Amino acid sequence: MMAAQTVGFAVADDDRPLLDRLVDRYGHGNRSEFLRVAMRVMAAEERAERLRDLQVRVQADVGRVYTADEVTDLVRQVLKPRG
Repeated sequence: MMAAQTVGFAVADDDRPLLDRLVDRYGHGNRSEFLRVAMRVMAAEERAERLRDLQVRVQADVGRVYTADEVTDLVRQVLKPRG
């Protein structure tokens, strides 16, 4: 099992019902599990955003033909985890 560290953050009173509902649904009542799930979802959203940005850049270069190696390199750059 990995070592865990408690990280504190504040939640506005108005946001508490939403947090509690999401924790129940996605974290099965466990806030730490909910945060892990939320981080995975947001990481996937970040990758999708980076891929959309790449698509826009490629579309701006209409007429240019990319080799298979260039496409592979571009995709690897987008999917490479960020520190």
